[in-house]
Parts: sequence; C-alpha cells; structure tokens
Amino acid sequence: MPSSRPPYRVAIIGTGGIAHAHAEALTELSERARLVAVADVDRTRAAEFADRFSAPRVFSDPKDLLESDEFDLVHICTPPQTHAPLASLAMRAGVTALVEKPTALSLREMDHLAAVQEQTGSRVLTVFQHRYGAAAVRLRRLAASGALGRPLVATCETLWYRPDAYFDVPWRGRWDVEGGGPTMGHGIHQFDLMLSVLGPWSRITALADRQARPTDTEDVSVAAVRFEGGALATVVNSLLSPRETSRLRFDFEHATVELEHLYGYREEHWRFTPAPGHEELAALWADAHGPDVTSGHRVQIEAIFDAWDGGQEPGVSLPEARRTLEFAAATYASAFRRVPVAAGELSGDDPFTFSMDGGAVPWEPIKEALV
Repeated sequence: MPSSRPPYRVAIIGTGGIAHAHAEALTELSERARLVAVADVDRTRAAEFADRFSAPRVFSDPKDLLESDEFDLVHICTPPQTHAPLASLAMRAGVTALVEKPTALSLREMDHLAAVQEQTGSRVLTVFQHRYGAAAVRLRRLAASGALGRPLVATCETLWYRPDAYFDVPWRGRWDVEGGGPTMGHGIHQFDLMLSVLGPWSRITALADRQARPTDTEDVSVAAVRFEGGALATVVNSLLSPRETSRLRFDFEHATVELEHLYGYREEHWRFTPAPGHEELAALWADAHGPDVTSGHRVQIEAIFDAWDGGQEPGVSLPEARRTLEFAAATYASAFRRVPVAAGELSGDDPFTFSMDGGAVPWEPIKEALV
C-alpha cells in the first residue's frame, strides 16, 4: 500500500539465522521502512549483518540500542528464552516489539508481558506470518461471513524431519531455552493459522513422546481438539517425518478448503472443493485480489505498516498469541497428565503456567548442561 509518511525506523535485536528473513523483508519494503540499527552479543556477527543490510549503527547490548534513538519497531530475533525479557525492555523504552515465535516460554511470561503492555501503552506483536498470506485472509473472510457454513472437521499436520545432527547445537531440544519441541518451535505456525480460522478452542486431549531424537523435549505430539464453535480437529507436530509437508484441511458444511506446503505458501498450494449444491462458492474462492506473495515475513511486516497507516491495531496481538501458546501448554499438560485439558484450566499456580514441561516430563533429560 503506497504511503506518503516517512519510512518507519526499525531495529533488529539478534542477528542470527531468522534475522536474515526479517532484514530481507525490510529490504523489499525499503520505501516504507529503514533498518537503522542492529544489536547482537556477538558484535562481529552484528557488524557483518549490518554491513550486508546497510544498517548504519551496531550495538552489542540491546539496552544501549534502545537508549540510542527513537524507533517505531524493534524486531526481536534472539533465542526463545530471551524473547519475553527483551520485549519488556523494548516496551519500557516506548517501542513496539515484533517478537519471533514463540512470544514467551510460559503463560506466566505472557501475563507479565500483558502487564507491561498495560503499564507502558507499547505493544508486543508476534510473528505468525502464515496468517497473512492472501488465501488465509480470504478464508477467514469467507468463514466469518458464513458463506462456507459451519466448520465441522479440521486436520493440521506439521510433518517435518530434523536429523540427530540438528540437535548438536547445544541449545536445541531443551525445555529451558526453546520451551518445547515441535509443538512450540515448528508446528506452532500451522496450528496458529488453524486457530485464526476456527476461533477459540475449548478442550484438548493429547499425546507427546520422545521417539528418536537426542533431545530433552518431545519430538512428536498428537492432539484431538474441540472448538467452541463445535468443530473437531486433529493436530500432529513431528520432527520424525522424512517426506516433509505442512498440511491443513478445513471441512465446512458447504466446502472443503485444503493447504499443503512446507515453509511458506502461495495460491497454488490451496485447493477448494465445494459441496454438492454449493458450486457457486468456487467463484468466491477464485476471487483473489492483490499480488500472489509467499506467506513469509514480508506479508506480516507489510500488514503492520498498513495497519499503522490506517490507524488500526496491527497483529498478531498479545491476546491472540496467548491463545496459541495456551494451546501448546494444554497439549503438554494433557499429554503428561494423561487427562483432557479445557481452555482456561491452566491458571493460578498450576505448574504448566510456569513452564511448558510442567515439571512432569515422563522421560529423563539427556542434553548436557549449558555452561
């Protein structure tokens, strides 16, 4: 969307792997945003990153970065256990924080972020970019309009493959750094998109296990879910699947909508099948507008700028992100306690509000202690 305002001033904290996706998106949006500073505890890495993406200022301490200038948006691209502290630091500096998933490692941390957000008036946004692909936006619009009828059944599968060597990196596969396995770190994008279409979930019954990988966390989880609207869904998150795919399927009263991709989708990855007697819906689904852009970081960052330009609240908001994190926490709680878990049930001093493992993991840790 063209804008007459000056480019937004943006900084990035953490210049490792995922930060490159953020910076490349900002480069594509150079008429709307300027990357003006970066920070990383590894200053050499930060300097190389800044040189590649033409960021004029480099810091090794995020606090120094936040005190150095006024920013519109700070991208937090550090390891997961630092997300909540850095988001709080950014909000207290008066800056909106755009945090890589997961927003935090526990529901308690999410509630602390909500308190800081209330105190400061600044915002925390979470990167769930698959919500912003054109077809996902269209699906939510059609579902909300009632054109597709009631949602009845859904399947959500993140079937990925990570070899043992992937976990040679000391911080991978650990509850205290990543918060969990494929439920928190890989499948969360898929079931967040499912939640954005189907709305609030009400009950989860789940299994989780460490089948094969050298991790402290699970390497597979399976959940059966009931939604407030009545739909039933299954969710599988796996790092054990040699033929990798990411799949979603929604069966509404009047149509089936399917998505199959791996790390990002375009229009060609969707399939729409109207129910007999509802063939006219195919024309509604085919009525696509705008460019066919992969559901990567660019589409969400662009949506944030569009919302600000239009005086709207951008996403993904903290309450929406908390609902997704609660889904992950309930998956673990159900699996490890071997009972169904209702939405809102994990509250107060429940151990699963303090950590995703809830102190109840039924297998022994095997990762070496971090020094």
